[in-house]
Amino acid sequence: MTTTGFTDPRPVYARATEQAAALIKTVRPEHLTAPTPCTEFDVRALLSHVVGATRRIAVVGEGGDGLAVEPVAHGVADDGWATAYEEVRVRVLNAWESDERMTSPVRVPWGEVPGHAALSGYVMEIVTHTWDLAEALGHPIELDPELAEFALTTARRVLPASRPRDAETPFDAPREAAEDADTYGQLAAWLGRAPLARA
Repeated sequence: MTTTGFTDPRPVYARATEQAAALIKTVRPEHLTAPTPCTEFDVRALLSHVVGATRRIAVVGEGGDGLAVEPVAHGVADDGWATAYEEVRVRVLNAWESDERMTSPVRVPWGEVPGHAALSGYVMEIVTHTWDLAEALGHPIELDPELAEFALTTARRVLPASRPRDAETPFDAPREAAEDADTYGQLAAWLGRAPLARA
């Protein structure tokens, strides 16, 4: 899993997207207007962001200008989210397959970084959004704790507590995690999220 000087994020990203794909397959039409912990998104908007942002990651990996890709998906039918996500996640896996892509610099919204750092950041993003979706759906599948551990390590490195989070940061200020929070709960809290209130 390690290459020269860094942990290879590609196997982790593949597992994270497999988990997200399995969860997306459980979405039913009546879920689409439900709230998520990502307060600006209901389930439909969250799925649109996940598919659109994954398309952006594919373009970055293909050597294109990912910043020109809007991180939302338009025109996806209510029953088409699983297919749309499967298509773009496979495109990402193909785009980031080469070892050279891991060390070459790429432009992402937070700057120019080596490919492995960019893809590690995208692991953090998809794992976090998977938790968002799982919360909205009532946790229909068990989430892989190792993915949350990788994402939390990345989050603490790229968004340390000492770094202010402003309007340009796509995550809110850290919250205090519950004492009994699992790794996903700790990740969510670090990125400013809170579990949905349940009746």
